[in-house]
Amino acid sequence: MLLLNQSYEPLSICTVKKAIILLYLGKAEIVAKKDSLMIRSAKISFNWPTVIRLSRYIHLPFQKVMLNRKNILKRDGYKCAYCGRSDLPLTIDHVIPRSHGGKDTWENLVAACYRCNNKKGNRTPAEANMPLLFKPYAPSHIMFLVHSVNRLDESWKPFLFQD
Repeated sequence: MLLLNQSYEPLSICTVKKAIILLYLGKAEIVAKKDSLMIRSAKISFNWPTVIRLSRYIHLPFQKVMLNRKNILKRDGYKCAYCGRSDLPLTIDHVIPRSHGGKDTWENLVAACYRCNNKKGNRTPAEANMPLLFKPYAPSHIMFLVHSVNRLDESWKPFLFQD
């Protein structure tokens, strides 16, 4: 279930059990549901929710994705930024090397296979004649929310700002 704040901002993904508890306690409402499925108990029945919205606004500070190896690999789709291969062990490469003033930022770190990382060495991609296949960027928490599920429900798309 996709859990939305009162402002329809995506907060997280929750289990069906958590969604039903929030609905039963009146802390949330169903925004989207599957008409073909029902959840029944002895006294009450619910439509199967796919998107629920909290009744009260929850103030959360800006949700920033932690800069770490796992998240860089996830952002890059577990593919080398130089050759695009995903069947080799990957490491993290500084696009602009630290010796040239490169920082540890989302825009300067990419996943790279050992072969490409060694070939590039202590040079920029232009100096090594190894252009990047994509421009590194700082991901949003919504992107990681989407990638944490195996299959994206169609009813979630309007709330995740995707086409």
